Amino acid sequence: MNNFKYPKEEKLKKNTEITLLFEKGKWKTCGNLRIIILKDRPNLPVESTKIGVSVSKRYFKKAVHRNRIKRLLRECYRLHKDLFKASFGEKTMAMLFWVSPEMPPKFQDVEAHFINLCQSQKKS
Repeated sequence: MNNFKYPKEEKLKKNTEITLLFEKGKWKTCGNLRIIILKDRPNLPVESTKIGVSVSKRYFKKAVHRNRIKRLLRECYRLHKDLFKASFGEKTMAMLFWVSPEMPPKFQDVEAHFINLCQSQKKS
């Protein structure tokens, strides 16, 4: 049975982890979705999968719109967690960004970008 939860342990919240992610992480882009990833390595151990979501105030001035996109991105991760872990690895820190000034019209559009991002990582 699939685990569709997004527990507290999987949320990227610590400032030190976020700073480390930006310093050592690798960027990938697919459509309007961008991700920064830091995989478990001997010199940089990652305890478990952690994921965060961010939307720029530059693109979306209203908090309502930023929160809507963040909810959609978290929901994509929650529903496709198995695909994400298969693509990026079990022990990965990541942060998702929406890099377009236009609001996605449907959840399916965001979901398609997320799936394409995961599948493009599998190929490389």
